[in-house]
Amino acid sequence: MPPTLRALVQTLARRADVVGALVTGRDGLLVDSAGFAAEEAERLAALLPGVVSAADQLGEGSAGGPLASALLESERALLAVTRLTHDVLLVVALADAAEPAPLVAELRRARTQLAALV
Repeated sequence: MPPTLRALVQTLARRADVVGALVTGRDGLLVDSAGFAAEEAERLAALLPGVVSAADQLGEGSAGGPLASALLESERALLAVTRLTHDVLLVVALADAAEPAPLVAELRRARTQLAALV
């Protein structure tokens, strides 16, 4: 059986360095999630397009192009955002003590394979 987005999200959420993972559309609609409370996943999915749109504008304004991935750190959360396709985003919330570099590197290396799941 070929891998699915659901399997990807569930596998990521089971990692020791991850709190939760979700896939969302650029329209803010949640596609799938694991590890998050339902309300939290819906809220993140709804808010993320605004952040990505601003990052796209920044990239275009600096000749860097649209967002490919980002690491968003707030006081109590660390989110790795990866664009799978123009319209589909993967968000991974890292655990408090997690070092983000290994996960971010894995997501960057696997971006093409992950996009094929969409």
